[in-house]
Amino acid sequence: MAIQEQDLSAAPDVTWRAAAHPESPLAQGMRRLRKSTTALIGAGIVAVLLVVALFADVLAPQSPIASDQTHTFERPSRDFPLGTDQLGRDMLSRIIHGSRISLAIGVSSVLLALFVGVPFGLIAGYYGGRVDSLIMRVMDLILAFPIYLLAIILMVIFAPTAGLIGTIKVTGAIAIVRIPIYARLVRGSVLSIKEKEYIEACRALGVRDPWILLRHVLPNCLAPIIVTTTLGIATSIIVEATLSFLGLGTQPPTPSWGWDLKANVSFIQSNPWISLFPGIAIFVTVLGFNLFGDGLRDALDPRLK
Repeated sequence: MAIQEQDLSAAPDVTWRAAAHPESPLAQGMRRLRKSTTALIGAGIVAVLLVVALFADVLAPQSPIASDQTHTFERPSRDFPLGTDQLGRDMLSRIIHGSRISLAIGVSSVLLALFVGVPFGLIAGYYGGRVDSLIMRVMDLILAFPIYLLAIILMVIFAPTAGLIGTIKVTGAIAIVRIPIYARLVRGSVLSIKEKEYIEACRALGVRDPWILLRHVLPNCLAPIIVTTTLGIATSIIVEATLSFLGLGTQPPTPSWGWDLKANVSFIQSNPWISLFPGIAIFVTVLGFNLFGDGLRDALDPRLK
């Protein structure tokens, strides 16, 4: 009985402490993220891919571009775990180094689209009027083209080349087709946020618009931006592989999963492994980012609070 009375007397103090230190939205999202099996599996796949890409020079058993005509079309073995292609290049080394290209283009293209699309979305949603109409009509014009068709058209204009310049061209083409996605996403969020009471209070106090956008509006748009960015990386990797498969993306001798599929597809009946393993690499990478993005969406969705 004494124990129960002691517990009851301590209850108000515990309640007061909980009310005095409420859990932040970020902490709530991270707590839900840690409980999400889907997100953890996706994060694990992404982490492994990042390690492979960062330490490709150490992990790859051979050079990804060195050819050996005496070992063409080798089947998977101890010396060549994933076999060799028609030029005698080790497929395992090419897949390991290809992860660098896929992740680099996927991440950099999304970030480039993010840095261009988000400001356009903020300006269009906050100011409205003719500025909003002008920006959105341009975004609608870009969205009128299917993403793959527009990427192909841009790469035909840019003229694909090998090396770093070619990688930059592919990154720019993919970024351009993804800019409207972020512009429309942020604009929709700003349209609802700018009507909130605290935004009206900032305006009444004479706070300048750039400060309002950066300090009060943008932070409240971060949750959908983060989710869309994570899922967008997977889409960008698929677009890069598609462009390379069509001969418009990363050019040889740079290792690319899409180019390896294109170069080896004619030998798929007699030597299926040289096309199978690059396809599996693309599948696992896209799956990892999609699982992680779905987990982030569930964790950061305010309707689940």
